Amino acid sequence: MLGKFWQLFSHDIGIDLGTVNTLVLVRGKGIIIREPSVVTVHKKTKQVLAIGTEAKRMLGRTPIQIEAIRPLRDGVISDFDTTEAMLRHFIQRVHQLSEGSGVRLPKIPKPRVVVGIPSGVTEVERRAVQDAALMAGARQAFLIEEPMADALGAGLKIDEPEGNLVVDIGGGTTEIAVISLGGMVINRSIRIAGDEMDQDIVNYMRMRYGMVIGDKTAENLKIEVGSAIPLKEEKETVVRGRDLQSGLPKSIRVSSADIREAMMPTINQIVGAVGEVLEETPPEFLSDLLERGILLTGGGALIRGMDRKVAEETKMPAIVAEDPLTTVVRGCGVVLEDLDLLSRVRVTGGLK
Repeated sequence: MLGKFWQLFSHDIGIDLGTVNTLVLVRGKGIIIREPSVVTVHKKTKQVLAIGTEAKRMLGRTPIQIEAIRPLRDGVISDFDTTEAMLRHFIQRVHQLSEGSGVRLPKIPKPRVVVGIPSGVTEVERRAVQDAALMAGARQAFLIEEPMADALGAGLKIDEPEGNLVVDIGGGTTEIAVISLGGMVINRSIRIAGDEMDQDIVNYMRMRYGMVIGDKTAENLKIEVGSAIPLKEEKETVVRGRDLQSGLPKSIRVSSADIREAMMPTINQIVGAVGEVLEETPPEFLSDLLERGILLTGGGALIRGMDRKVAEETKMPAIVAEDPLTTVVRGCGVVLEDLDLLSRVRVTGGLK
């Protein structure tokens, strides 16, 4: 009966509520929103001025009375009201986009929502995400841990009595989990990921070249020339910032070797955490993991050579998932399509 009732609603949505980006998937329609998790507000009135891409363009460029906020830090809510406003905006956009496409929506406006969250969050942090979704307009909110959503989104057979190792390198957290029989045999969530790499680059440019750059510039450097291993042909790019001594604008040319050196402490910590999980993994699973390899997802998986770096350090094959930025939200979509998964995987939540 519950399954038939659920099928009446075609606008149920899955959300990857990430530290850096938020992705929204509508059941039966796919991913329709990919926006940065950034909100700009007026400091005095607390009025929301922009959300998503428009807000990210304002980072580091706002006047005194306007503040650009990233309402999630290390994968958890740091500003509840702003997160609620952001979720409400995205849920409203789901309706607007669907109506614009000529799709007839059901009369009931409130969707059911499945949200991906880090596996290491506390009960208070879980409740904050669920409350934010409900207050933003969800009729019912479920939470699924990101490693499980990654596995579902990547098409892994999680119900089998065989091990799969998933490593999700996101913006605020890195999720590492061995999955078998619909649950996590062992998992680790560390709050070291892409944001720390960006900060490493900012610190490196300051110490090595006496140049001050912003987080957005550091992120662009990571994407454009960053790598985890030496490249056959090292890349170069021009960086513009402020000279630390004179305070005047300055531009220099840096190579991928520079950026790799800057990010290596964080990359080594991530790879080390993968090794620690392998050391704690029951020996019965090791043959499965050697056969299947390590599945890398998240934005960090796209860093050049990250798969080879993990493979070299762990002595195991490592594979980057297809479209690694969307595996969590696609996993949320799988749950929306198959209600039986609600009883087979570790999903929490329900009616308010």
